[in-house]
Amino acid sequence: MKRNIMIIAIALALGSTLPAQVQNQNTHLWKLTPAEMAKNTAVVAMAKPVERVNGTVLTEKDLLREMYSIFPYARQHNGFPKAMEAEIRRGALMMITFEELVYQEALRRKMTVTPERLATAQREFRKQFASDQQYQEFVQAEANGSARVMRTRIRRSLLIEDLLKAEITTKSSVTLAEAKAFYLKNPKRFQLPDSYTLQTITVMPPSSANPKQAPAPPTAEQLKQMKTRADEALQQAKAAKTDEEFGLVAEKISEDDYRVMMGKHRPMQAAQLPPEILKAASQMQPGQISGLIQAEGAYTIIRLNGFTPARMQRFAEVSSSLRTQMQRSKAEQLRQDLDKRLRKNADIEQL
Repeated sequence: MKRNIMIIAIALALGSTLPAQVQNQNTHLWKLTPAEMAKNTAVVAMAKPVERVNGTVLTEKDLLREMYSIFPYARQHNGFPKAMEAEIRRGALMMITFEELVYQEALRRKMTVTPERLATAQREFRKQFASDQQYQEFVQAEANGSARVMRTRIRRSLLIEDLLKAEITTKSSVTLAEAKAFYLKNPKRFQLPDSYTLQTITVMPPSSANPKQAPAPPTAEQLKQMKTRADEALQQAKAAKTDEEFGLVAEKISEDDYRVMMGKHRPMQAAQLPPEILKAASQMQPGQISGLIQAEGAYTIIRLNGFTPARMQRFAEVSSSLRTQMQRSKAEQLRQDLDKRLRKNADIEQL
C-alpha cells in the first residue's frame, strides 16, 4: 500500500514532478492559476499521452513520476544520467503499465474498498504534507483541485495493493519447512571456505609521478632501497608482541591503504588472498608474524590474527535470511507471471 500511494505523492516535499529545466523556470508551475496552467507549454508537455492500456491513457507525467520513484537522486543532479535515462524510462513505462493492468483487473474482479479504510488512507496521505497550503497546491496540480479525484486515486492505489497482496504477497510466503528442504537439497550453497583474519604492513614500489601513466619498472637502485625499507619494517614488526603493537607499526610505516585501520583486514576467504600471502598464512598460527613476502610487486608482512576452517553453516544461522531470499525470488516470479497473464489479452498501444 505505502509504495502505491506514495506514487501519487512523489512530488510532495521534494518539489514538482517536472524535469529540472521546467522546475527552474522563474514562475513555479504549482502557483499558476488553472487558466495559466492550461496555457503553459511545460504543463501541456507533461499531459502528452505515452501509452494507451485497454483504452486508458497514461501520460508523460505518469511516466516521469515513476522515473523519479525509480531514481529519486535525479532531483539532486538536475536530471537523469544520460547513460541510464533510456533504461530508467523503459522500466518506468513497464511499471505504470503493469499497475494500470493490475488496477483494471481489480475492477474486473469487482474488488472494493470500504469507506472506513478509504477515509483512513486519506488521513494518512494528508499527514505527509507540511501544511494545508502545500496539500491544496498538490491537489490543484495533480487532481485539478478536485477532492473527489484525489479519493479516486487513493482508492486506485488501495485496489492495486489488494490485488498484489492476493496474487503475490500471500502466495510468496515461505515456510520454515520449505526453507529447511532447500537447505538440505543445496548443501554447497551453505559451505563456508577457510578464512583468514590478517594485519599487514606493506612496502610499495615507487609510483609514477603522473597518476595517468603506468609506473615504469623500478630500477636496480630503487629495488635495493625498497628491500632496505622492508627489512627495517620487518624488524619493527617482529618486535610487536600484540596485534595493537603491530597495528601501531603499520599505522606509522605501512604504505598500503590499510595503515589507517592499523593494518587490519576483514576476514578473507582463501580465494581472495594472493597466492604468496595464502601460502604463508596457511603455515602460521594465530599471533605469528611472517617474514617478508613478495606479492604483487610489493613486500608484505602479515600477522595472522585468526583462522576459521571451512565448515557447513547451521540451518539456524541461515534460516531467517534464506526465507527472505526465497520469498523475494518467489514474489518476483509471481509478479512476472502476473504481468505476463495480464498483458496476454490486453490492448496496449504506445503513443
